[in-house]
Amino acid sequence: MQTLDNLTLNNQVLSSQPLRIIAIGDSLVYGYGDKEGGGWVERLRRHWMNSPQDHVLYNLGIRGDRTSQVKKRLSLEFSYRGEIRNKYPDLIIMSVGVNDTPRLGHNQGRNQTSYEQFSVEINSLLDQAQELAPVMFVGMIPVDEDKMPFLDCFYFNLRDQYHYKEITKQACQLRNIPYLDTFDLWMSRGENWRKSQMSPDGLHPNVKGYETLFQEIQQWQPIFS
Repeated sequence: MQTLDNLTLNNQVLSSQPLRIIAIGDSLVYGYGDKEGGGWVERLRRHWMNSPQDHVLYNLGIRGDRTSQVKKRLSLEFSYRGEIRNKYPDLIIMSVGVNDTPRLGHNQGRNQTSYEQFSVEINSLLDQAQELAPVMFVGMIPVDEDKMPFLDCFYFNLRDQYHYKEITKQACQLRNIPYLDTFDLWMSRGENWRKSQMSPDGLHPNVKGYETLFQEIQQWQPIFS
């Protein structure tokens, strides 16, 4: 798999210059639930402001967004974040998919987005994103099934999450897009640990969870050192 440190931008290695970066996706990008640090994107932005890299990072997360909704706004959001001399962003960090997974109305209801449609949409989104800039993908985190339903109608579950994240992971692998499998990483640490990282709604990380995500993402590739 191609990794971030061997991707180049304008014939320069990513880590050699300050970058303009967009993070786009759902509430995991937005940082919902982190009243102290503002989420992993905001923590990363502050980290870079106080480091020699001085990368510019824009948070373009919207709560509730599904893959199709991110796809609709990606090109326009991207085109407005170039800053200096009409340049465009150098890198896209993406995290989306969990809002496609829930079953509607009850735990045997239909998925918000079917497996088949999700596969079409995530592949199309990644193709579109790669035409704009190099892409990295941060996977979804496992929900707390004991806290479902979310908002009295969305039944998120681990089994569906796993299938959707595998579709995403395979789509990224086909395109040599670095993929951070946070779902498997968190599942490997056990149920008690996972619950300690989650907000009472069972869907979003709490302050500790976002700090964990920040540390995992910061250590994921050399650019985040």
